[in-house]
Amino acid sequence: SAAWRDAAFREQHARSAAPILHTGGVKCITTPLAASLGAHADGADGKANWNLEWPQLYAAALAHPQDVGAVQLTASGVLTARTGARTGRSPKDKFIVNEGEAADKVWWGANAPMERSTFDALHDKIAAYLGQEAHELHVQDLAAGAAGEAVPVRVISESPWHAAFARNMLQRPESAESLEAHAPRLTVLHAPTLKMGGTADGVVSEAVVALDLNRGIVLIAGTEYAGEIKKSVFSAMNYWLPSQGVLPMHASCSVGRDDIEHSSAVFFGLSGTGKTTLSADPARLLVGDDEHAWSESGVTNIEGGCYAKLINLSKEAEPLVYSTTRMPGSVLENVVLGEDGQPDFDDTSLTENTRGSYPIEFINNRAPGLRAGTPKDVVFLSCDAFGVLPPLSRLTPEQAAYHFISGYTSKVAGTEVGIKEPTATFSACFGAPFMPRHPAEYADMLAAKLRESGAQVWMLNTGWVAGGYGKSDRISIKHTRALLNAALEGKLEGTEFVNDQRFGFDVPTEVPGVPSDILLPRNTWADGAAYDETADHLACLFNRNFEKFEERVSDAVLASAPHELHREIHMTTSILDKKDEIEGVIRLHDEIKAGQRG
Repeated sequence: SAAWRDAAFREQHARSAAPILHTGGVKCITTPLAASLGAHADGADGKANWNLEWPQLYAAALAHPQDVGAVQLTASGVLTARTGARTGRSPKDKFIVNEGEAADKVWWGANAPMERSTFDALHDKIAAYLGQEAHELHVQDLAAGAAGEAVPVRVISESPWHAAFARNMLQRPESAESLEAHAPRLTVLHAPTLKMGGTADGVVSEAVVALDLNRGIVLIAGTEYAGEIKKSVFSAMNYWLPSQGVLPMHASCSVGRDDIEHSSAVFFGLSGTGKTTLSADPARLLVGDDEHAWSESGVTNIEGGCYAKLINLSKEAEPLVYSTTRMPGSVLENVVLGEDGQPDFDDTSLTENTRGSYPIEFINNRAPGLRAGTPKDVVFLSCDAFGVLPPLSRLTPEQAAYHFISGYTSKVAGTEVGIKEPTATFSACFGAPFMPRHPAEYADMLAAKLRESGAQVWMLNTGWVAGGYGKSDRISIKHTRALLNAALEGKLEGTEFVNDQRFGFDVPTEVPGVPSDILLPRNTWADGAAYDETADHLACLFNRNFEKFEERVSDAVLASAPHELHREIHMTTSILDKKDEIEGVIRLHDEIKAGQRG
């Protein structure tokens, strides 16, 4: 074996003998295993590993590397794992139990229902597998925090590296006493190697992600993609928090170093739009990269870690994220190693959705307490594959409501099963797969928060201009950061803005550090007519998508919809060309109505 591999194993062996927080192995007394597995817990205590920390979880995974994930260490001593055929979320395999309070509050227009009997049968099957058949069990008692109150969460998995992932992503206990008294409101049963029987089990494939929001239970089986754990917990929080007057957000958050209470910025966006990258800014303090809650006291991180996309990662462009990939304790997913044992972030042979999870403590410039004051700026991130949206736009509150409900972006390769290239999509609230309630509920809460705070809303296109995907390079991170910093730091005050007549946005004509010719996308296209046709097509897609929301929004929000400008001009011209014919029809109608003709 390579020398780097031997050295990495020696270092890992030494680390695994010394717990970091001194809570590793503490068993919960208040809520025993039987509370989570029922009768299937009999005999499982002997193979259950309670609340191990990352060195011990690394060791457990490396002891049986082929059981789950074909794990290995990098030359830096970081654990890597592969997730098999499923390298992204499986949204078609996700269900919510259609019963009780959830039956009335869940929006079934975007969430698949599951009968109680089907869920109970799956629960028994998965609990039996974990309790009786799995080689080992790893129990992690953690928390999902919001507005200063943590929701206790328990994750039970057969896989040590998935337990390490869960420990990275959720909030970790601070003392042995808190672990002993842990009483989970949400329990995740995780059996990644257990394949479902499709329709025989009441599901559609070999995988299932099922939520019982009334009882606080999540079932995950048949998929090794670790992101299903974090997004299932997030889905439950998105269902519970609005009842407390707290807005859950699929967004990252950062804050200025000198004024934590009055300089926070929230970044809404789907996977691949830049939430993690843009919030990890050396010049600002990180609150969190993906999941937050906005309450009367400000913004709070729901998680305790970050889950970064690593494709094409470089030290120069993203130094903070890059550094975490060299820190033992991180978990890298589907990352290919070079001959020197270091990750090759340009290698997409497994997937473009390469990921890294790491605890928030790995980012030195993080906000104290993972919280910030009321946002000063709200940023919508869209990866526009059409090359139509301006790199930076300023929105009115009504436009903000429209585009929040629309949630436009392009699905980027690898973030979901079957996605091979960017595809236009609309995901309400920039997170429809994780939002159990109707989008209008979240939009109404956001609108109220914006009115109360006076926050400025921006839209940042982190995708393409100059002809769109396949005809130009994606907008550089360097330019995207310059655009964002100019907006957040007030550098655009006094700058001339022009109105995009099709979308209604105000667009700056100059931004420090950014070539002016990319600010107005039409100017970057070689064929202006082709731009108009493509832009009208995108406007049409917006309008078609929004039809299902029209009854729940105000006229002012509806008026913020984009116009198919080229088509409207063409129709107006056609009408003028046929002016005499149309006037003749009108005269005939008037004469008939007056009874002058039979």
